[in-house]
Amino acid sequence: MAELNAHGEVRAAGGVVLRHRGAEIEVLVVHRPQYDDWSLPKGKADGGEDDLSTALRAVREETGLECEAAEALPPVRYTDRFGRPKVVRYWVMRVLGGSFTPHDEVDEIRWVGLADAGGLLTYGRDADLVRRVATTVTEPASRASRDDRP
Repeated sequence: MAELNAHGEVRAAGGVVLRHRGAEIEVLVVHRPQYDDWSLPKGKADGGEDDLSTALRAVREETGLECEAAEALPPVRYTDRFGRPKVVRYWVMRVLGGSFTPHDEVDEIRWVGLADAGGLLTYGRDADLVRRVATTVTEPASRASRDDRP
């Protein structure tokens, strides 16, 4: 059963995972074969789990990457495929380590330039969030270095 907040919304969280590739900042997007879509990594909250813990766990489960969270982004609200109100909290993140192995939930990941992400992402709300990040971010995360880690 989905974890609900005080407003009766399904709670989820995820990451806008960024890295530098040369002079360009790239964002990580995931392909979910069950829905045949491209989205930002995210997942529903487990019982009693706070939003940041949910975001870090969901990104790790979907991508295999351990991340560090920087700034929180404004919540994204929409109606899920079951007609329920849903709120997703996102954080800008950078990769600390790990590696991706395809699995049932996510079969492919891609790093794409911030300017190009909107053309790949399936949902306008994800593309809008990436555009918002692109206008404000100059580093992948507050403590990020200019390296080319995964």
